[in-house]
Amino acid sequence: MQRSRLTYFILATATIIIGLLSRHFKNIPLFIGDILWATMVYFIMCFLFINKPVKFAITAGLLFCFAIEFSQLYKAPWINELRHTLFGRLVLGEGFLWSDLLCYVVGIGVGVMIERLINKRSLF
Repeated sequence: MQRSRLTYFILATATIIIGLLSRHFKNIPLFIGDILWATMVYFIMCFLFINKPVKFAITAGLLFCFAIEFSQLYKAPWINELRHTLFGRLVLGEGFLWSDLLCYVVGIGVGVMIERLINKRSLF
């Protein structure tokens, strides 16, 4: 089946909406948002690199997520001020957590499974 940018756009948008809604329900653990964030990153990588293999999107997604998480160890005043904005909180996060790295691996895995269900394509 042919991969479609529209499909990945819809998947990324739906994931963003679900992720934002998950923050409004107190019974949903916060780590679910981290998983959904990584899933969204995976769909964006698939959207941007539509002709690349799945391994590329997985690697690019994990590298991006991990880079953002490790950037939270950098505490310069200018970036801390940016992190206190809505954009900064949503994209850059506020504090480094090792557990977030696991959430990102799970989130990318969820994205791969959803993609495989939709596209019925081989993982590699």
